[in-house]
Amino acid sequence: MQWGAAQGGPGAPGGYAPAPAPVFTSATPDKIQRQVQQQAGVAPAGLGGGSIFSEPVLVVNQKTQLIEITNQYAVFDQQGRQIASVVEVGQSTMKKVARVVSSLDQYMTHKLEVRDQAGTVQLVLTRPRKLVKSRVVVARPDGSEVGQIVQQNAIGKIRFGLMVGEHQVGMIKAENWRAWNFAIVDHNDVEVARITKTWEGVLRTMFTSADNYVVQIHHRLADPLLSMVIASALTVDTALKQDSRGWN
Repeated sequence: MQWGAAQGGPGAPGGYAPAPAPVFTSATPDKIQRQVQQQAGVAPAGLGGGSIFSEPVLVVNQKTQLIEITNQYAVFDQQGRQIASVVEVGQSTMKKVARVVSSLDQYMTHKLEVRDQAGTVQLVLTRPRKLVKSRVVVARPDGSEVGQIVQQNAIGKIRFGLMVGEHQVGMIKAENWRAWNFAIVDHNDVEVARITKTWEGVLRTMFTSADNYVVQIHHRLADPLLSMVIASALTVDTALKQDSRGWN
């Protein structure tokens, strides 16, 4: 199915209390469009429906922090309009302190809420504590599981299986050993989406924790693959994050 008329996504069940939608980036529409077209090399795509489930291009920019205490991301469409946010929730004060004074971030459980601009939760993404390989549980706001993103190897070009129950519906494939760019394929190994890390600049890369990505979804997808692809795009940084930036 091609992009064109607006089409909604899975959405959130009614009755879930919305939280304020944070805006924590100074990115302008012009900057976002440059990030898409010049830095990521993505040509303008067809019009979407204004949500993370109905846009052909998503721009995911992490909040700039000297020390990463809470994972926070803003999600834009290709025109530079913020359409969603991703916010880490459920952290205790002790956990935040530990993230400041130690390098134990990879061993901690991380829980992220994906919220629309009204503050309504669309997906809940949980990465349990890990030793070597990551796993991300993708769930609806009511707690029902959509699937899991499961890291398959720790050496070489990183791969993640997109699992729904016992079935693998797709895979994320890193295109280089530093895991900067990814192809997302379906169960037939056909590419359905691409994640491209955009250059942050020397000072931003060396001295902050921010990572920015452009996500291109090639055509409309049906659930559960749609939700798994969106979750992959929003958690690839958290899934790979370890003690040293840029390493798997």
